[in-house]
Amino acid sequence: MPPKFNMMWIYIAVILGFLVLNYMYSSGGAKQTTYENFEKNMLMTGEVEKLVAFKSNDLLEVEVFIKPEKLKDEKYKDLVANEKSIFGATNRGPQYVFTMGSDEIFEKKLAASEANLPEGVSPVAVTYESRNNPWGGFFMTFILPIVILAGLWIFLMRRMSGGGAGGGQIFNIGKSKAQLFDKESQINITFNDVAGLEEAKTEVMEIVDFLKNPKKYTDLGGKIPKGALLVGPPGTGKTLLAKAVAGEAQVPFFSLSGSDFVEMFVGVGASRVRDLFKQAKEKSPCIIFIDEIDAIGRARGKNSVMGGNDERENTLNQLLVEMDGFGTNLGVIILAATNRLDVLDTALLRPGRFDRQISIDKPDLNGREQIFNVHLQPLKLAEEVDAKKLSAQTPGFAGAEIANVCNEAALIAARKGKVAIQMQDFQDAIDRVIGGLEKRNKIISPEEKKIVAYHEAGHAIAGWFLEHADPLVKVSIVPRGAAALGYAQYLPKEQFLYTTEQLMDSMSMTMGGRVAEDITFGRISTGAQNDLERITKLAYAMTAVYGMNPRVGNVSFNDSSGESQFHKPYSDQTAELIDAEVRLLIAEVYERTKALLLEKQDGLIAIAEKLLEKEILFQSDLEDILGKRPFANRTTYDEFVNGGVDGGGVPQTDIDLPSTVDTEDAEDVTPPSSVKESSN
Repeated sequence: MPPKFNMMWIYIAVILGFLVLNYMYSSGGAKQTTYENFEKNMLMTGEVEKLVAFKSNDLLEVEVFIKPEKLKDEKYKDLVANEKSIFGATNRGPQYVFTMGSDEIFEKKLAASEANLPEGVSPVAVTYESRNNPWGGFFMTFILPIVILAGLWIFLMRRMSGGGAGGGQIFNIGKSKAQLFDKESQINITFNDVAGLEEAKTEVMEIVDFLKNPKKYTDLGGKIPKGALLVGPPGTGKTLLAKAVAGEAQVPFFSLSGSDFVEMFVGVGASRVRDLFKQAKEKSPCIIFIDEIDAIGRARGKNSVMGGNDERENTLNQLLVEMDGFGTNLGVIILAATNRLDVLDTALLRPGRFDRQISIDKPDLNGREQIFNVHLQPLKLAEEVDAKKLSAQTPGFAGAEIANVCNEAALIAARKGKVAIQMQDFQDAIDRVIGGLEKRNKIISPEEKKIVAYHEAGHAIAGWFLEHADPLVKVSIVPRGAAALGYAQYLPKEQFLYTTEQLMDSMSMTMGGRVAEDITFGRISTGAQNDLERITKLAYAMTAVYGMNPRVGNVSFNDSSGESQFHKPYSDQTAELIDAEVRLLIAEVYERTKALLLEKQDGLIAIAEKLLEKEILFQSDLEDILGKRPFANRTTYDEFVNGGVDGGGVPQTDIDLPSTVDTEDAEDVTPPSSVKESSN
């Protein structure tokens, strides 16, 4: 591969060429003298190296070159000091010049002078030259260096200005940073690469069709939408969908992020907005895509400190004016993406600016299967790999997480030297994405390991014998991640609404680890920190958000707009009531879970001892110890994969890898659990 071209080589070549020319043609200006002075002080003393004679205006000019070693004498000191070239090179001559009437006169005088030369002084060689262009030396010495310097200066200024729109240099700081994609640009992503977003894809495809066939809609009196806002959690495919629009649209596509408008200089953001829409109007019809628009689109007037947001607000004001101001932007459609819809300014969201808000949520079961099919295409798979089973094992996963699972599975299979990726590799990859890297070499004392085993056994017992709890399908005491000493995994049923009984059972299952430590060892550890955090959040949600507490009543203090960020939307008495009811609710859950684990203590001990022996237990192991789960409710996995088989909601052991995780002594390292998703 040839080395990358660097403009610095051009700069170096120009400077070196200038130095060479300066050295070659730097005469420094010969000093005028007379023949008599030349004869007496130079010729007779043997200091002349050579003479060069040439015709100039019918006269003969003779240039005198002094020997280099004689230039060091004291009498030539001033001459040498004044005859330095621009870069300090010593003048090569001539040092003096005198004029004669003709060739004959000069030759006679020189012959007479040489006849009287002192002993030891040699005659001087004379060279005759024909100089038809007296301006050549002047041009090479003075004009050419000036031209080169001027050209270099202009070139540098153009480089600094960024060479046109899109540059971000000092003289072009107010220009838009948008990247332009058109028919010649290589955008290989199409709508076929976007899976699991059928409704959103339909909306966006219609916008592309507006631009391709506007007459189809305008004939009926309709107007092309001015903008569409893609809203959804991180990793769900908002930017990917925009890339597909760039790949499919046969119109210019400007792409940039919200932070591209932000600069330390005042007024730059508004200037870039104006320049962006100016370019877009020139290439109309076209599409503008602004990723992470919340960087400049935050609501004005909120949380401003001493005018610190003035520049951002000016940028937003200019964007609002350009999108739907007094002027018209015919044929310019704006796409934007954000995962922070709640912080955007209401003026930005109104119809006429963003006519459509396209929701891009985490994919459902069928959507995950389609996403898996896209990411599995380039992989070498074993025959047993089934995208349907993988999608059922990954509830709550976004598209980015599914892509990560597929990549991790390929790396795991390569690490093991396999020729194809097997189902077990995908199970290990899901395990790693959910719980972190397995750390079997982590040193844990036998006492700590026993505490972890009983803690996880408590989760297993509670999940197995509570009807509405997510059935536990795998429990492990192998350390994972940064601080997780053990973890339990569940395969939740995908649903949108949750009853009080379901939430209470979920809290009891989460409390199982703390209760198991208490009844087994008579003391508690810090291992339940993650469990207690989840229980507390859910208890406050049931009391203050979902209206599930009889004393607080059917009220919800959830502030979805964020306007009550610095004050509570209820009185201090209500706050005390909420705190008291939350403590009573958690205490009730604790006593309920404790009664269950005391009743099933034999199973608790059996599971803990089995964990200490095998470190990892699957559903088949739990069935051997506890028997079949005594409830007929079925998981989403069982309904989707096993069809009509009545498995009691328990999937097969060889494919058990869910997404909801309880970690022992660790932060929340999992995707949102089914309970957390119920807040939607």
